[in-house]
Amino acid sequence: MARPTKNSAPLAEQVYVALRNDLMSGQLDPRQRLGEERLGEIYGVSRTPVREALARLLADGLVQREIDGVYPYRPRVEDLAGLYELRVTLEVRGIDRVLEDDGRGYDLPRVDAELTRWRSLRDDAPAPDAGFVTLDEQFHTTLLAAAGNDALAVALEHVNARVRPVRMFDYTSEQRMSAAVTEHIRLGELVLAGDLEAARAALVTHIVTSRDVVIRQAEQALSLAHMASRVRG
Repeated sequence: MARPTKNSAPLAEQVYVALRNDLMSGQLDPRQRLGEERLGEIYGVSRTPVREALARLLADGLVQREIDGVYPYRPRVEDLAGLYELRVTLEVRGIDRVLEDDGRGYDLPRVDAELTRWRSLRDDAPAPDAGFVTLDEQFHTTLLAAAGNDALAVALEHVNARVRPVRMFDYTSEQRMSAAVTEHIRLGELVLAGDLEAARAALVTHIVTSRDVVIRQAEQALSLAHMASRVRG
């Protein structure tokens, strides 16, 4: 776990980023309470920036408040397949509603603006980081909202919050990061070109591939945690 470094960002922001990365990479035991004093010792800061960071992480859905304090939130592995199925259903519905009605269309400037962001990522590839998950979520919710039903996008945001703590399992290598950027660009370009059938197929493949990686890595992480628990016991 890396400590915040001296830079221009406020200390609370640095703690937030460091703690977010550690939560999403599984480095913090979900069974251990996130006490402000203990976290302050880990990150080499006082309790105040830790408290501010935890408040933001609570809003992000990465931590949850229990009776005796705050704990990392981690979805149950057995729930992940169902959550991804719901995600596919919501996102595909955005494309289907446009395909089913000639009078409907995408907000193409909105899609184009998001596509521009991802083309810049292709030209300047980011390193594996939890912040990439935020960019990924923004792409998908923007694409869905651009199909004309904001309620679908809001529902997707709720699903994203449920799976967010394990999404970094999909972005631990430069290869997967590069693949995700390429897939997002292709999907956006298909929508802009009006090839919605191909966009639909590309979207499903993209999400299912991510699902398989996340579930596999989550199962491995759970198995390692159980082994460590038996050793400590």
